[in-house]
Amino acid sequence: MDVVDTAKRLTGEKEESAIVKALSSDPEVLLKFQKEMIQLYNNLETCEVEDRHSARSRDLALFQTGRKNLRADIMVVCAAGGLVLCLISLAFFKRSLPGEAVGIISTVAGIFGSCLKDAYAFEFGSSRGNKEKDERVTAAMMGGLK
Repeated sequence: MDVVDTAKRLTGEKEESAIVKALSSDPEVLLKFQKEMIQLYNNLETCEVEDRHSARSRDLALFQTGRKNLRADIMVVCAAGGLVLCLISLAFFKRSLPGEAVGIISTVAGIFGSCLKDAYAFEFGSSRGNKEKDERVTAAMMGGLK
């Protein structure tokens, strides 16, 4: 169930303006909504952790049988290569390319960079800073519930 469906269910309203009005005028409904959003967030986080654990277990099983995760290695090399090619293209051809092409190449470079970030996050685990940030967000949300 998503955010809008939850708001509709809790308020009994169908229209966006009526939902907002109901949430802002009834503290008890707002409290229930916030609690369900925290639960939804926690469920998503649990799914992400379980997914990462499953993938790491697969990697460990491959390693224990003497095999490597060639697919992951190829993906990381391709993402790094794509990023380098985009940056080289921008460095050498930026002045001769139309602005739209520079924007597209920059966007593609950002996508490759994001792929590398995700690979590092998977390989080395989530940073402690992320965990602390999540705890602060949850504490702030809970503080708003009192």
